[in-house]
Amino acid sequence: MSKGSPISPSLMAAKSAGAHKAPEKVDRPADAVVDNAATLSPVLGPNNVVPPTVMTGSEAIVRSLEELGVDDIFGLPGGAILPTYDPLMASKMNHVLVRHEQGAGHAAQGYAMVTGRVGVCIATSGPGATNLVTAIMDAHMDSVPLVAITGQVSASVIGTDAFQEADIVGITMPITKHSFLVTDPNDIPHVMAEAFHLASTGRPGPVLVDIAKNAQQGTMTFSWPPKIDLPGYRPVVRGHNKQVREAARLIAAASKPVLYVGGGVVKGHASAELRELAELTGAPVVTTLMARGAFPDSHPQHVGMPGMHGTVSAVTALQQSDLLITLGARFDDRVTGILSTFAPHAKIIHADIDPAEISKNRIADVPIVGSVKEIIPELTEAVRAAFEQSGTPDLDAWWAFLNNLRETYPLGWTEPEDGLSAPQRVIERIGKLTGPEGIYVAGVGQHQMWAAQFIKYERPHAWLNSGGAGTMGYAVPAAMGAKVGAPDRVVWAIDGDGCFQMTNQELATCAINNIPIKVAIINNSSLGMVRQWQTLFYEGRYSNTDLNTGHDTIRIPDFVKLADAYGCAALRCERDEDIDATIQKALEINDRPVVIDFVVSPNSMVWPMVPSGVSNDQIQVARNMTPEWEEED
Repeated sequence: MSKGSPISPSLMAAKSAGAHKAPEKVDRPADAVVDNAATLSPVLGPNNVVPPTVMTGSEAIVRSLEELGVDDIFGLPGGAILPTYDPLMASKMNHVLVRHEQGAGHAAQGYAMVTGRVGVCIATSGPGATNLVTAIMDAHMDSVPLVAITGQVSASVIGTDAFQEADIVGITMPITKHSFLVTDPNDIPHVMAEAFHLASTGRPGPVLVDIAKNAQQGTMTFSWPPKIDLPGYRPVVRGHNKQVREAARLIAAASKPVLYVGGGVVKGHASAELRELAELTGAPVVTTLMARGAFPDSHPQHVGMPGMHGTVSAVTALQQSDLLITLGARFDDRVTGILSTFAPHAKIIHADIDPAEISKNRIADVPIVGSVKEIIPELTEAVRAAFEQSGTPDLDAWWAFLNNLRETYPLGWTEPEDGLSAPQRVIERIGKLTGPEGIYVAGVGQHQMWAAQFIKYERPHAWLNSGGAGTMGYAVPAAMGAKVGAPDRVVWAIDGDGCFQMTNQELATCAINNIPIKVAIINNSSLGMVRQWQTLFYEGRYSNTDLNTGHDTIRIPDFVKLADAYGCAALRCERDEDIDATIQKALEINDRPVVIDFVVSPNSMVWPMVPSGVSNDQIQVARNMTPEWEEED
């Protein structure tokens, strides 16, 4: 899988490289462009001029981070990175000591997702570095700007299987935009600047900087800003004029167009531009799991989320469309179902900053390489000109068809027969009582899909989840990072009882560092999505999915006792009539983290659903219930 423009593995280091001063905080709006390709200097930060100053490599690491505008770091020290933790103690950067390195990586992701800035995590060599791999892979799959800094054994013993040695550069090469190994302290400033440039420009993604212990301990001459030299890395930002005009011509001629919006619109900070284009064309808009909030749910042109658990109206809009205006999306299997049967009558306009994504899965009739932040306004002007020349298309029949689907097959749920609460109701009430200004971070599984379906998203950067990787354990540390990045917003981690047990140690980090996130454990006492598939496809044979955490079980662990032990406010809700009061109580507690054990039915399922391996035309609205299709002519 390609992520961004290719970087040569030999792109290691070879430049020259600072007095210590507090960093200047760089405030950026959450939906601002953080693509330095368009600025005078490719080096992030205020670009202070620092005259040559002798210091250690470790001091150079800290100083580079300060000059790059970094305010917050998530990490855990160990032997090979210990030299850097010493000068870090004197820095005014906020270091958050996590309890597991995976938590540092996910926290850096959450921070990046809500701020638009590069997230930074730090770990030691060997197991410390390998514990970051899951978060690095997650950031790679979801195009999150991340710089992971790891210590490495001294250069003289690399390759000897020294204590806590791991080839983290080799391990992470397939899942980063680039991985650096630094063995000379003089290389530190320019490598750090290049890492941040790579992470934040083009298609965002993770970059690893592995720094040998001798490079940290050695002396060097620091100066700033360094020169960035990345041969072959030239991400295209502006779309090709001819392709933009051709796309506009297709839009003007289409009778059943759909704006297929992916996470690239959120990463590209192009939500306002998208809305202008959508309202000009009058076309229906679908927002993928990664794009929730890129276009307001309340807007009349929004027809829902597509994909395996998308709305009937969104899935069918794509299937019956004659033109897909694809913006920052990648035609992944969870959206397309069987690729050969996906949108069979549609021509494809595909705009993406990563040229490797275009025509990778579905051949584009009009490919446009560039930033959606630049392309969408260009396309809007071209469409306006095309409409003036040929007239605005009549989409009344198309909308009549889609509106009928919206009215006939709205999202909803069936009340559980076991008398326990419906998890969908819990999640819907969290969204209603918190409102669109909150931030909602989901784990992976049923609760993730319900959070995507039943919370209304009106703005970008309000919804965080692990989409491409599907990483259990993402929610709590990512919510922690999001709260550090957006301290004035209410941040909910909506987690499953399975996911929660993978990274709940970060509650200690939250409690000690005054990071008052709110955690809603949707406790169905099982690995819910796996159990759903066992119900549907394995004749109800529940092999190793019962977790014994919920109703009428031994409750190991007891989440209320666990949360209390971690210094959190601990609540439990087991009845429908208590849901609102419990959520309101959580919203009123802001001096420490809050954990709510919502005991819900294990029998609730996520619907609609496109079973794996079938066409999207076979979407089911409930078990063995497929809509009756009356195609729009």
